Amino acid sequence: MALEIIGAGLGRTGTLSLKMALEELGFGPCYHMSEVHADARRARAWIEGYDGKPVEWETVFEGYRSTVDWPACHFWRELAAHYPEAKVLLSKRDSAAWYKSVRNTILKAIRRIPADLEEKQPFNPGVLGQRVLLGDFFDGRIDDEAHARAVFDAHNQAVIDAIPAERLLVYEPGQGWEPLCRFFDVTVPDSDYPHANSTEEFAKIFGDFGQRDVAQERS
Repeated sequence: MALEIIGAGLGRTGTLSLKMALEELGFGPCYHMSEVHADARRARAWIEGYDGKPVEWETVFEGYRSTVDWPACHFWRELAAHYPEAKVLLSKRDSAAWYKSVRNTILKAIRRIPADLEEKQPFNPGVLGQRVLLGDFFDGRIDDEAHARAVFDAHNQAVIDAIPAERLLVYEPGQGWEPLCRFFDVTVPDSDYPHANSTEEFAKIFGDFGQRDVAQERS
């Protein structure tokens, strides 16, 4: 099974809701960072990818029809080239709202991960989280709001500039089913568009981010 939809939008752009929406539209399973935390063994390939090593995409996405969120969005260029028939879905939002959400959710959780985790467990999903936000993508400057927002905007523009318009859907939270269904040529569901992973929900789900992963890897 080849990927049909490549999510290029960064985390905290409504990606968990998008995962649920794509699965309801028949493009599931959809790969999301939550898949890595559900099975800590998945982290290794991504961490090696961040190290510049080749990634076996067919193995990583075996059984999946779509992907959104980190870590896959970091590799949108590679995935777009590897799956030339796949559509690209860029979820985006206002950069100020995006940064506020990141600061209040993912960044806060990552700060609770033990500083020596990579040394002790180099392929732990918590290490992947550190790589995503604290590593090269944001030049180690995620705490600099102006810089982080500039990187966010530059990432979105790079996707728009690189992917042909007929292959790309730029989607913002709150737009509902219509743009997705029109672009992917599927019927609009009778159900409401899903809404998940608000700041409050994130705290409940990922409040033990890192610590839980350590326990899982040891089990």
